[in-house]
Amino acid sequence: MGDVDISDILLTIAQQVSESLQKWEKLNLNEPTKLKGIVEGAIKVLQTEIEISPQVELSFGIAKITAQAKASPEVRSKLRNFLESRTGNIIETINQELIEPANKKLQQYGKEGLVVIVDNLDKVNSVAKDWGRPQPEYLFVDRGEQLMGLNCHLIYTIPLALRFSNDYETLTQRFKKELHVLPMVATHLRDGSDSTQGMELVRELVLARAFPELDSQERLAKVTEIFDSQETLDYLCRISGGHVRNVLRIVNEAIMEEGEFPISGASVASVIKTFRNQRLLAIDDKEWELLRRVVQTQKVTGDDGYQTLIRSMFVYEYQDDGGSWFDVNPLLKDAPELQSLE
Repeated sequence: MGDVDISDILLTIAQQVSESLQKWEKLNLNEPTKLKGIVEGAIKVLQTEIEISPQVELSFGIAKITAQAKASPEVRSKLRNFLESRTGNIIETINQELIEPANKKLQQYGKEGLVVIVDNLDKVNSVAKDWGRPQPEYLFVDRGEQLMGLNCHLIYTIPLALRFSNDYETLTQRFKKELHVLPMVATHLRDGSDSTQGMELVRELVLARAFPELDSQERLAKVTEIFDSQETLDYLCRISGGHVRNVLRIVNEAIMEEGEFPISGASVASVIKTFRNQRLLAIDDKEWELLRRVVQTQKVTGDDGYQTLIRSMFVYEYQDDGGSWFDVNPLLKDAPELQSLE
């Protein structure tokens, strides 16, 4: 994630689309000869690092060279030098030999067409490229038109930091639409009171994993098979701040702490205390000042604010009818450094 380029993304898309289409034998698509030729050319450039037959499947060939590129900066640089001047041709070839024929055949089977979802690009590091441009701006602003050059429905996850960037307007022009933000599940409202709907959703998130075959009401009736009381579950949901991954982390750690069902409030509290202490140790005086400002304004401003607060999960973003608002991670709200504001 510290060194991603446009060619890496395009090759991965080509590999995954090719693999997916091969599984649908009834599509019966022609072999992508031009694209395979580009891959074979890359293999020849890297022939000292890779031993591979030119008769292999396209997806396997791509997987082989990208695996080698991940493992070696030297191989990565050599591969990119070969592919960079061919970027436009690669996009055109992917469209002509994979995406457009697939869309046509899929529509014959009553489908809308192909969807490409490129996940995890929100996790690319904000390191500067050799020429000084931050990696997120380089990928999504400078090369955004090429990322959108594939003739199918595209979904990219991108770093939230770009919303705080001076290049945000240029970014939306590149993608020709506003970005959609996936906020935390709002377990509380702007005024600090519980959100009935949000709490119901997070409870459902937990209970659906315990009782996937039951409906919502049936699951709720079985809360005490998993937790010693609904109050314990509600405390867990509330303290998570609606962060889905953290909800499940707390549940998993509490199961290990308790060793059996139902999970007690004491086990949940012990896990939460450990998570809280880990967070508190990571916060310095400057960050406490930023957190106090968030408590007062419910806003995060500037790229530094994002990198310090949101990326570190000190602050969560929520949305309501009034737009976006921000709040301190509930794990930190009892910290003495924030109590002076009350």
